[in-house]
Amino acid sequence: MSHATEKEQAALAAVAEQVLQLAKAQGASAAEAAVSEESGLSVNVRLGEVETIEFNKDKGLGITVYFGQRKGTASSADFSSAALEDAVRAACSIATFTAEDPYAGLADAERMATEIPDLDLYYPWDLTPEAAIAQAKVCEDAARSYDAKISNSEGASLSSHAGTRVYANSHGFIGSYSTSRHSISCSVIAEDEKGMQRDYWYSVARDGKDLEAAVEVGKKTAARTLQRLGGRRIDTCKVPVLFAADVAGSLVSHMITAIRGGNLYRESSFLLNKLGEQIFPEFVHIHERPHMKKELGSAPYDSEGVATYARDLVRDGVLQGYVLDSYSARKLKMESTGNAGGVHNVLIEPGELDQQGLLREMGTGLLVTELLGMGVNTVTGDYSRGAAGFWVENGVIAYPVDEITIASNLSDMFMQLQAVGSDVDYRSNIKCGSLLIDAMTVAGT
Repeated sequence: MSHATEKEQAALAAVAEQVLQLAKAQGASAAEAAVSEESGLSVNVRLGEVETIEFNKDKGLGITVYFGQRKGTASSADFSSAALEDAVRAACSIATFTAEDPYAGLADAERMATEIPDLDLYYPWDLTPEAAIAQAKVCEDAARSYDAKISNSEGASLSSHAGTRVYANSHGFIGSYSTSRHSISCSVIAEDEKGMQRDYWYSVARDGKDLEAAVEVGKKTAARTLQRLGGRRIDTCKVPVLFAADVAGSLVSHMITAIRGGNLYRESSFLLNKLGEQIFPEFVHIHERPHMKKELGSAPYDSEGVATYARDLVRDGVLQGYVLDSYSARKLKMESTGNAGGVHNVLIEPGELDQQGLLREMGTGLLVTELLGMGVNTVTGDYSRGAAGFWVENGVIAYPVDEITIASNLSDMFMQLQAVGSDVDYRSNIKCGSLLIDAMTVAGT
């Protein structure tokens, strides 16, 4: 890590410690502070012209104080001593008006991260606006010149962000780490006598050197868009559905939402009381790996300072654990799982077959490449979403389809999972290959 970052971390840590001391002086029985600083550059080009150049430099502080079981929270973007005093005073004042909550408080002291591993998350990119614009233009040009049917563009963008965050609390815990995130994306429109279609592609990484080449992102955007031309509607039917890797992760995210502490203690989840029960076929293994190097979801501790650790969520198809912060854990008479602020790198273990192999296995059915709308009910598991993709016959893509709806229930979809693809999409916090579901209702004409 660079010397500059160590200085930044020390400066932010000093702010956090000052705030905790102020809270103690005001009589708070416990307190926690999160301090962050981020800077970045984003550029957008469209039809070869620069549309926007945006620089940002943000900093922020969140302070939570506890007077016994009463809690107050305040925030500030100003780190001057007077502003910090004001923020602490405001938090303390709010705490005097709140009701006592027997579950409120810091995470348990013994769960704090004692070692903070370096997870290789910080790769600042010394990118000038000119260089960023040049890359975005290369990306868009590659897409626009790919084929005469590419008639218009929604543009290409490149962004680069880096920052440092510090979390400290009155258990004596103080932790800090720096992260970076860079991305390039493109979206274009293709047109033929039957109409217009749009599609996009993007690449994202901790290290700018790990991004897909701008030319490749552009070409992939164009190829994906052209494939969708001539989309048809199909007759309503019940068929196997293969979710492409870049949309399949959403099914895993619905499972994670259903096993979050907040939804469980409110009893608003279709997976309520399913711990230790089979929710997927036996071959399914879903696990959380927070300490993967360089990955977008990695974190040494959660937003309460609790150490993150590798664990199974589903093993042999059986639900092994929930996703809990300390508040929901206390409500459920359980222990925090280090998930305050969310999950960290959830993987569904891949199978042997790539997408082509899964299409052959499916035979006839629907390949879904885009999902629209949010018709998912976490309470009942009912699932109904607009979709687009390709009709498949004898394991081969026959033609594009659009303006359809796919429907089922998540409990049934999970149990009817036939296979997980080897084509894992690593671009998000949920790393998942294509997912083949035995049967869903596809509503068309």
